[in-house]
Amino acid sequence: MANFVVVLGVFGLLANLPFFTPRFMGVMPMKASKVGFVLFFEVALCYLLALLGLVGAESWLEGVGYSQGWEFYVVVSCLFVVAGFPGFVHRFFFRSPVASQTAQGG
Repeated sequence: MANFVVVLGVFGLLANLPFFTPRFMGVMPMKASKVGFVLFFEVALCYLLALLGLVGAESWLEGVGYSQGWEFYVVVSCLFVVAGFPGFVHRFFFRSPVASQTAQGG
């Protein structure tokens, strides 16, 4: 059970990583703020990393990796979007007035 909680924690961390850090994947500094395509690409990359991690955790916990149909990937992608919602809300809805003024050039 503890392994399952750790896997879900890493899944949630990867879902929120693009929204909580100004760096690309939390490592590489960027000259401009992340918007649009860069943010979408980072979320997609985190999704792929989470998916690979889930497959690895499944084969490690169960001893064998099972083939999955399209339903599995649809459910996992929906869970990833829901898990990333707190980071999205934090980034786009709860901005401080100072951050908004500096972003607008004031």
